[in-house]
Amino acid sequence: MNIIAIGAIASLLAGLATAVGALPILFIKDVSPRWQGIFLGLGGGIMLAATAFSLIVPGLDAAAQQGASEFNAAGLMVGSILLGGALLWLIHNNFPHEHFHRGPEGRQSEKFAQIWLFVIAIALHNLPEGLAVGVGFGTGDLSQGIPLALGIGIQNMPEGLVVALALRNLNYSIASALGISLLTGVVEPVGGLLGAAAVSIAQPLLPWGLGFAAGAMLFVIVDEIIPEIDSQGLDQEGTVGVMIGFVTMMFLDVVLG
Repeated sequence: MNIIAIGAIASLLAGLATAVGALPILFIKDVSPRWQGIFLGLGGGIMLAATAFSLIVPGLDAAAQQGASEFNAAGLMVGSILLGGALLWLIHNNFPHEHFHRGPEGRQSEKFAQIWLFVIAIALHNLPEGLAVGVGFGTGDLSQGIPLALGIGIQNMPEGLVVALALRNLNYSIASALGISLLTGVVEPVGGLLGAAAVSIAQPLLPWGLGFAAGAMLFVIVDEIIPEIDSQGLDQEGTVGVMIGFVTMMFLDVVLG
């Protein structure tokens, strides 16, 4: 199968894990704040390990294989990471969106109902994840893409549950909560398609693509996940989740990669 199609499909499956994770709302009405903090930290830990082991390290290797010196490879990754973070910063400051606990961000508009502001916020969170999976498969090495897709899928499941429960607490119906979880997950293959296409068509872009995805993921971790944990006063629970998520993704990357 075409590597671009594989990247898009893999990112779609990882995104659909968000809806799968939301299914328990059919049977439960709430999750304790402690578990929500652990879930948020778990997602952050997986993303952090994926950024380091599945994006930055392979990006340095790819730059070296293309003939870059250690200094130039490091400089290339620094530039691409900052570029990825800068793009996410621009998007977050110019797209109206709203977080469940921290409230509205970006340019606000009366044209959007609150529910769509939540959808945009979650979509902005998921887009870099899809991009990372797509770039991982775009290398042409399935052993690099599979751990990324699996790790992102794992962290999407508790994230989907937290999102669905938050929507239920805001009096949205079960159908709406499940539908929105599914909708936000479908955003990931957009990033996956872009990432896989860019680096598979133009191989010199591979280290840039890996660094760009890493920078976008880092921005999400620092700008969204950590403040979300802090806003709920769940520092220790979040720390436990981050550590579990980090070692889980590290294990997947070593064993499957």
